[in-house]
Amino acid sequence: MKLLLEQVMEIYDTMNTHEKLRGKVFDVRRFSTHDGGGIRTTIFLKGCPLRCVWCQNPEGLSLKSQLIYLENQCIHCGRCTTVCKNHAITLQEGKLCIDKGAADDWEEAIDSCPAACLTMDSKSYTVEELVKLTVRDAAFFRHGGGITLSGGEPLFQKDFAIALLKAFKEEGIHTAIETSCYVEQNVVKDALLYLDLIYVDFKVFDKNKHKEWIGFTNDKIKENIRFILESNKKDQVIIRTPLIPTMTADKENISAIGKFITSIYPEVKYELLNYNPLAKAKYNLVEREYCFAENPRMYTEDEMNEFRQAARNVGVKHLIIEV
Repeated sequence: MKLLLEQVMEIYDTMNTHEKLRGKVFDVRRFSTHDGGGIRTTIFLKGCPLRCVWCQNPEGLSLKSQLIYLENQCIHCGRCTTVCKNHAITLQEGKLCIDKGAADDWEEAIDSCPAACLTMDSKSYTVEELVKLTVRDAAFFRHGGGITLSGGEPLFQKDFAIALLKAFKEEGIHTAIETSCYVEQNVVKDALLYLDLIYVDFKVFDKNKHKEWIGFTNDKIKENIRFILESNKKDQVIIRTPLIPTMTADKENISAIGKFITSIYPEVKYELLNYNPLAKAKYNLVEREYCFAENPRMYTEDEMNEFRQAARNVGVKHLIIEV
């Protein structure tokens, strides 16, 4: 009898998995013209297994929802301190002090703030809620647009991400993903079924430098890149390298990556992303330290062309240049 009950419950859970699935999202960016053709909606899923020291979205690293304090908006009225039952927020010498590790009712504190300087860094959605939110813009997707899953690492929430991609495909919407491919290969295989465009970040070729700057070696990433570039989706893949001064923005690194990907598929598409200096401003919000004390500038077009030539010199035929 006990075994039968367990079997019934297992069937019930399987039938209702789609309804139960919830994902954590830290941004939904509508009317984007990047990361895929046409007008797109980019959904940023929370959580990432990697720890790139230059991460562009540090608010997406942890899967845990966290309180964000916008100090510049704060009027120091102290109303939030009166609703925190565990005294996680206090006003000391005119300055708001927050113990983010404490257990408290953050939503009540957020609702009490007249200056809107408190907010959570993410929101929980079901697959149905995100699809409903996104299909409102379906009219704008007709001319080559669609949705892009980004992060964090979108496949870190693998079940939710794949269910989401499947639901968008059922709606006839073009799907793209930005992934580090630092996931198990069976996850990549399942996701490919519902993807029209795959951006893969390949940041550092040397495995020791990869571990130093990113936290892990790149063996799994290389294996997954090989798998994708040998699949029937190889023409829908764009390999990307973000150019980070003193780290990835090195002609030797670009050449090594170029040799590797063209050895697998000579017609592979490759894109070099200019350094983005805007990320540093986010680090104070999430109480993390950025890798550069002095923020470097973006590369000039002449410098970008030198990096692109390094890729061409090792056989890369198809360089993606965003204008």
